[in-house]
Parts: sequence; structure tokens; C-alpha cells
Amino acid sequence: MKHFKKRYILPALLLLVLGTVLGMQIDAVISSTDTYEQLRKLEEAFLIINQRYVDEVEAEKITEEAIVSMLAELDPHSSYISAEEIAQIQESYRGSFGGIGIWFEVPRLEDGGDDAPYDTARVISTIAGGPSEAAGVMGGDRIVAVDGKPVIGFSDREIQNVLKGPIGTRVTMTVERFGGKKIDFELTRDRIPIYSVTSSYMVDDKTGYMRIDRFAVTTYDEFVEHLKELNQQGMERLVIDLRDNGGGVMQSAVKIVDELLDGGRTIVYTKSRNAQYNAIERSRDGGMFEHAPVIVLVNESSASASEIVAGALQDHDRALIVGRRTFGKGLVQNQFPLADGSVLQMTVSRYYTPSGRLIQTPYKNGDLEDYYEQKYASLNQARLNLNDYIESIPDSMKFQTDHGRTVFGGGGILPDYIVNPEIPEVVRGITRKGTAFRYARQWFLSDEQAIRDAWNGREADFRTAFVVDEAMWQDFWAFAEAEDGITLTDDADAVDPEAFVFARSSAEAERATFETMLKAYIARQIYGSEAVPPIINTIDPVFQEALQLWDRAEALAEYHRPGRASSNRSSY
Repeated sequence: MKHFKKRYILPALLLLVLGTVLGMQIDAVISSTDTYEQLRKLEEAFLIINQRYVDEVEAEKITEEAIVSMLAELDPHSSYISAEEIAQIQESYRGSFGGIGIWFEVPRLEDGGDDAPYDTARVISTIAGGPSEAAGVMGGDRIVAVDGKPVIGFSDREIQNVLKGPIGTRVTMTVERFGGKKIDFELTRDRIPIYSVTSSYMVDDKTGYMRIDRFAVTTYDEFVEHLKELNQQGMERLVIDLRDNGGGVMQSAVKIVDELLDGGRTIVYTKSRNAQYNAIERSRDGGMFEHAPVIVLVNESSASASEIVAGALQDHDRALIVGRRTFGKGLVQNQFPLADGSVLQMTVSRYYTPSGRLIQTPYKNGDLEDYYEQKYASLNQARLNLNDYIESIPDSMKFQTDHGRTVFGGGGILPDYIVNPEIPEVVRGITRKGTAFRYARQWFLSDEQAIRDAWNGREADFRTAFVVDEAMWQDFWAFAEAEDGITLTDDADAVDPEAFVFARSSAEAERATFETMLKAYIARQIYGSEAVPPIINTIDPVFQEALQLWDRAEALAEYHRPGRASSNRSSY
């Protein structure tokens, strides 16, 4: 952050901010005498602080804090984004960046501590079609230098910063391969995709699965590409996994819903005091998957654009929604650039599902703490006391789907089928510590070359043939005790989950779960992160429960089969 030392810069900066609010002339913003007077008050306050405060002030810092405070009084999701932060956010939403095309990780020198120094960055895999794949970079290569400068001990962010750059520029990456051989790769940076569809595969001979982690500009194109591939493999029904998808670009969500609905149906509409932000999105004919059964998985971290998808498909009786109640973010933000490149990300409208549900959780302006306390209390009530929660919903928050099912407003999407799995304490403890992931990495690195030689190019075989044997099982628990202080005991009175002391019998009862976790994380080391879901889903209770509900999804799909009379169609 720059420090402005000359006092005259502060009022000049203030006038610039006030005079170019949202990039418009100030007379276009002022709508009343009162508004003008409040702007004058703000200017006077800044001038007094600048001239009379005991110490010299930093103009940029005070200006930013004032903007943050103003936005905090509006709603929980309006925010100020600095020029440095906005570049990273826009890169994520664009769905691509200039880079060399690798997945890598930077382990710590000592396991189990966030303060331990970083080790050498290791390539997990190359991205198909990227510069590194073409040049011959391999999984397992250690990145020791970039443009001749050592990078051993760099954090993952620092490694990213030196490898990324404008498309077409060159960078030299020095790696150390097995046996200590060092290789220099001369790489030309290219456009590297940031995929939002992170997994897509056939669960069985007719069930397709697709996981969407966020909604970026490229998400719809990715969805269509994977949908085509699954169709070519004989898909007759589809699971769309939106769990932990916090949203993103609304139009991408709208276009995905459009592929699942026949024409003329409302997907979402927005309402605002400013008419320019009132909009309605409707489906068109010709979707790629309009008639087959669909199940959508959601949880408490599915938000915004994810709720547009779930809400539209639920209101039109098009898909069965399974999982836990969603987050409840129904406010639409637009980005308004300021003169220095920073941005006001400000709420301009609210969105509603086709039946008229406002998905936004109620909030008090300016009380962010209360907002999240009430939100999570409500989410827990829906999770733990579903019947009480439903009974507490007033009639004004009850809505009807196209075919007469009751759905609920008031914050988030309540699934058609709730799954609240009870996670055993021993599984919860291992997950909290990240023990299985770190053990899998250590096990892999202990004999990486041999493991790669055995399994490279054999992902399908790995899923069925790799086995966690007794020696590995015992070694895993020895690692858990030595590295994370997780203890197994045969004394029932000694069990204390808070102290990470668990019954040995409970660990044995969950052996299949732990073995599958280890298998999935080892697959990640060999093949990349996309190899995890096909394995981990075999023990995912929500996913497995969803696979038992195809009769209900089929009943909904039947409403949309050709030849059926058109149902009532929501309109705005």
C-alpha cells in the first residue's frame, strides 16, 4: 500500500472519489439536497482529519476504510475490493490465466505445522495441451529454479507469481528429476484454463456424474463439453454435484439450466429499485438434456448461482434436489470500478426463483455478525430438527412448483430429500487433522518412481486393483499417532474425541472408509485431483443415498417427456 506524504493529496483524492463515483459525474449521482449535504459532510470530515489529526495520515488507508464502512451498512455481500485483489478475482471468473500449465504442491518441511518452512515445489501433473506437457515436464519433477533464481522454500503463492505472466512471454523452469538430474525447460506462457467442472465420469453404464466447483465465464462451455462426452458413453441419467459451490457468474448458471429445460420457462428473475437491473431469464427450446432424470446435490455451502440452478430445477419439477439446505445468498452484485483500479462490488438487485421465492436469508443492515449467527442457527435447525423447521415457516414463505409440490422460501433451497449423515467421531477426527491426505502423500513420496512406473496410465485399473494392505493400515495409524497425536485405545473409559482418543473398534468399523480415503488421495498424487471423486464417491453417504432415489427423479422427468400436456409455467 502506498503512503501519501503530501497533505494536499488527501482533499484532491477525496474530490476525485466524490467526483467520479462509479465512473459517473457527481451531478448524475446526487438525487437530492440531502445527498449533496451528506457528501459535503464527508468531505469536511476528511479535511479536518487531514489538517488537525495529531499524526500524519495515510490518504489511501483512510479512504478505503471509509468505503468499507459505508458498504458494511448496506448488506452482508456488498464489499470493497482493492486493485490488487480484483485482478485475482477476475482471473478466477474468466476461467483462464497466462501460465505454463502444471498442477503443483508445496509441502512443508515438517508435517503438521502451519509455521513449518516450505519444502521444494513438486509437479503433480501437467495440464493437457499446455506448454509444460508439450515440453516434457513430468509429474514428480521438483521445481528448483525459475529464470535462474532458486525457488526452494517458496510458498505456493510465490511459485505462482513467478510462473504466471502475460501470454506469449517466456520463462525458464529448472526441475530436478528422479536421481538428482536437473533439466531446464524453456517454456512460452499460454492461456491456461481454470476448470470449474472438476470431475465428470460414468458411475455405471447409464449414470453420469458431473461436479461443478464454481460458475465462471467458461463453465457453460465446459458443462456442454462434458455432457456430450457422457451422452456418447450412453448416459441416461445425470447427477450434478453443486456441493460447496459458492456461485459466481449468474449467466453461466442460467445457460446450464437452459440445457435441462424445454423452452419458455422462467429460470430466474431479478428485482431492483433501479429498472435497469430488473430482468427475467427464460429457457429456449433445444436443450441437450431436457427429458432424462436429473439429481442435484447441494449443501450449506452451495450459494448464489448454485441456488439459481437448484431453485429453477426444483420449481419446474425438473430435478430432484438432494442433500442439505443451501446457504441462502439471493443478492446480485455488480462491479463498479473506481479511478485507481479498485472496485465497489455492490448489490444492485435481488433474485427470485420461478415460483417467486426470494432465496436471500433475512439480514439487518450493518450487522454482519448477527447475519451469520442467524444463518447458521437456521441451517442447523433445518439439519437437525427438520420437522420443527418446516412447521416454523409461515404460509407466506410456502410456494408451489409447476405440478403442485410445496417448496419453501425464507433463505436457501430446502432439498426435496434431506441427507444428514452421522459422521463417526474417529472419521471426523482424522478429517479435521488432514491425516489421511498427508499420510497418502508421504507414502507416495517414499517410493514415487516405483509407484508411477506401476500405475501411470492405468487409472481405471488403480480404482479396482489398488489395495491398502495390513502393513499399510498399521503404518497409517502409527503415522496418525506420531504426527497428529491421534490415539486408538481398547479402554472404553479412555475414549475422548476432543483429545483425539478413539476406540480401536470404531477405527476398525470404519476401515473401509479410511482405506478408500487413502486410495483416493494416492490417486490424486498419481493422476491429479480429478481422480479423487470417482473413488471417494463410493463412500460418500449423500452421493450413495442419491443413487437410491432414481425412481423419484424419474417421476419428475416424466413431466417433461414429449407428448405430455404442458404444465403451468411460471412467469414474472
